[in-house]
Amino acid sequence: MNEHTKPVALDKAYRLINHGPTVLVSARHAGVDNVMAAAWACGLDFSPPKVTVVIDKIAATRGLIEQSGYFVLQIPTVEQATLTTRLGTTTLASDPEKLAHAGVELFEMEGVNLPLVAGCSAWLVCRLIPEPRNQQAYDLFIGEVTHAWADSRAFRDGHWQFETAAPELRSIHHVAGGHYYAIGDAIATHP
Repeated sequence: MNEHTKPVALDKAYRLINHGPTVLVSARHAGVDNVMAAAWACGLDFSPPKVTVVIDKIAATRGLIEQSGYFVLQIPTVEQATLTTRLGTTTLASDPEKLAHAGVELFEMEGVNLPLVAGCSAWLVCRLIPEPRNQQAYDLFIGEVTHAWADSRAFRDGHWQFETAAPELRSIHHVAGGHYYAIGDAIATHP
């Protein structure tokens, strides 16, 4: 954590993910931490705030989530595109030192016993809402956001500020095969 990491009101937490960024999903159970990349995550509800994320059955992170009942969604930045690709293409099963080899730096926030990825622009701690049918049939996980933080250089006053933030703080959006787009310029419309 650094001095730019600020709490986000839970009624605004959905805005951290509403713009469709690629996310990093982290979890911990029985002393094992893991982080994976996911492109299919979105907001589901406002009050209480809920999110969804698709996590394949082969992902080690999925087992940690199912066993612990918690996960964290983080919004990686442009500077973390290579890290995100590494975390999305390497498995804990094939590389027990996956996090070290990818160069992941983890930290914890007070009162939250979960691994958060340093350098991201936002973090959403989620309590799993068990939906066994959705999880088995569609690999779809639902979480209620219990805590949220964001980098105040990119998100403040309940809104992303990408148009004034440094370009390296922009979120990334996965297309395919390690190819991403950084979020673009703001366009204001008025009804």
